Amino acid sequence: MNEKLKISGVHKISNFMNNRKYIFALFAVSLLFLMTACEEEDGDMGIPEPFQGGSQGLTAEFEEIGPVEEGEYFFYEDEVIPMQMIFKNKGEENVDIGDLVVELKGILLADFSGIVSGVLSNNELIEGISEFNPEGGETIIDFTPTGGASYLQEISGTHYTINPFIVYTYAYSTKALVPEVCFKENLRDERLCNVRETKEVFSSGAPIQVISVEEETAGTGKIALTFEVDNVGGGEVTTPGAEFNPSYEQIAYRLEPITERANWECTAAGRENEARLVDGRATIRCRLLNPLEEDALYTKAIGLIVNYDYRDVVQQKIRIKKAI
Repeated sequence: MNEKLKISGVHKISNFMNNRKYIFALFAVSLLFLMTACEEEDGDMGIPEPFQGGSQGLTAEFEEIGPVEEGEYFFYEDEVIPMQMIFKNKGEENVDIGDLVVELKGILLADFSGIVSGVLSNNELIEGISEFNPEGGETIIDFTPTGGASYLQEISGTHYTINPFIVYTYAYSTKALVPEVCFKENLRDERLCNVRETKEVFSSGAPIQVISVEEETAGTGKIALTFEVDNVGGGEVTTPGAEFNPSYEQIAYRLEPITERANWECTAAGRENEARLVDGRATIRCRLLNPLEEDALYTKAIGLIVNYDYRDVVQQKIRIKKAI
């Protein structure tokens, strides 16, 4: 009897120890998952991106208009040729009604019938990309609303190739945000933030991008921000409403928020509110006008808005074959 009790007690102790090992192992695994989850969350921590991003604005292409031969659309001389362009907004700025101007070039309009005009504009809003519309808006510009253009000239030989191209210009803007500009009067104070460093910057989706921002000192108690702005879209850029200049490109800019503008002086090669791009890049330097208050120590979001007209070109060869 005593022997059975001893054996039973040993089994109970053994089961208890096994249960303790199981519970401890379960706790360790749970703790590991918890630590991993926390590490993943910490890895994702930081400033959430305020923009969708991207390096495009309006894109354009000729609508598919017919069969293809040797890389060219082809039509017979007794057929009509549709000339429609589809525009897609791949950036984050809306294009308002009338802010897209499309010119049909590369052909002599008098050689065709059915082309309504050589210059057209959009008659509807072209919405930019967003969280709720990631594809962006689109519109069609139709130079041949009656169905197509007819070539009026005699074709010598088997075919004649025309090379129409469109030049399109649209008003656009880029918004950039530096979430944490360091306002620090005492540079020996190592708390909170650093003045002399490259800042994190976010730029909205557009062909003009603010690619970097550098913060530095600008005298006792003053700071400065240097914005590097690049034309990354492959087209031409000028200030709103200005002519395009083959010698240089230019943009207009302003600091945000509006309550901060009076506190800063912003120039680009000595020019205020406008900047010229050299080899596709402009440098804008904004300097705080007055020294910070003694012991000032805080961060604040500062933004830059760049306004411009953007111009690009798309072409399409079309073969007109002699009717048999």
